[in-house]
Amino acid sequence: MAAGNAKASSEGNAAERELVFRRLLDAPRELVFDVWTNPAHVPQWWGPNGFTTTIHKMDVRPNGVWRLTMHGPDGTDYKSKIVFVEIAKPERLVYTIESEPPTDPVNFTVTVTFAARGGKTEVEMRMAFATTEMKDYLVKEHGADQGSIQMLGRLVEHLGAMNAMDAKVGDLVMSRVFDAPRTTVFEAWSKPENLKQWFGPSGCTMSKFEMEFRVGGKLEFGYRGADGTEYPPFIGTYVNIVEGQKIVFAGMLQRPEAQNVRIVALFANDNGKTKLTVYQTYERESPATSGAPEGWRQTLDRLGEFLAR
Repeated sequence: MAAGNAKASSEGNAAERELVFRRLLDAPRELVFDVWTNPAHVPQWWGPNGFTTTIHKMDVRPNGVWRLTMHGPDGTDYKSKIVFVEIAKPERLVYTIESEPPTDPVNFTVTVTFAARGGKTEVEMRMAFATTEMKDYLVKEHGADQGSIQMLGRLVEHLGAMNAMDAKVGDLVMSRVFDAPRTTVFEAWSKPENLKQWFGPSGCTMSKFEMEFRVGGKLEFGYRGADGTEYPPFIGTYVNIVEGQKIVFAGMLQRPEAQNVRIVALFANDNGKTKLTVYQTYERESPATSGAPEGWRQTLDRLGEFLAR
């Protein structure tokens, strides 16, 4: 992954109250914007090295509230309330950050811009403080400058892990030929009114479903099992779409512990029928991923039944 140098700037009177950081990311702008605003991705990279983050609430809309706690490596918790001021997807985000007790009282405004650079994205993160004293205090006492540089470095690593997963052939590969034209099978995957009717193992129903079919768009679904068990939702993003040929989406499996998962669906003509090949790539083996082959077999059975109808 290519990356530019993250750096701080303090030029001019207004700039004396600012910290500015820039990074060139090897990912399209739509995907970077989503990774910045998707609660499934944010905890994977938010905060300085050694920190973990818990998101309590994330309402991504103007005046929407985002509450989180960063957990330091020494066990100290840092609570923040963030309010979105401006959202211009996928170009710009503006939000205010206000610490909450017992964290030291600080507040400032962050403006993040996402500029397309030939398939890559240049991110600029501008932190504006009310006074130079507040900026200097956060730099001296909390390492706000180095912490921000480290956070952007973690974002680079997270996107790199997603890219590496996409380059793999797949930990799981399944193919099925359906007696339907390729456009029909593709629409079963690309239209929300179709997908929610068949996607998932036998006996499962969608208890939660949200789908925005475009690169950078959100895909979220939760299942209710035949016995009434509610399973944690999958929250992901469409990464690549080639009309009639290919769909790629990536996100987080939430159980038994969070991990990145990427799914590629390829659609090919087969003498008037459609050959569908599904690749699923995940970071590590777990009880959830070990059940993936049977889950996909049942899911593709349901797709066949849907197409027959």
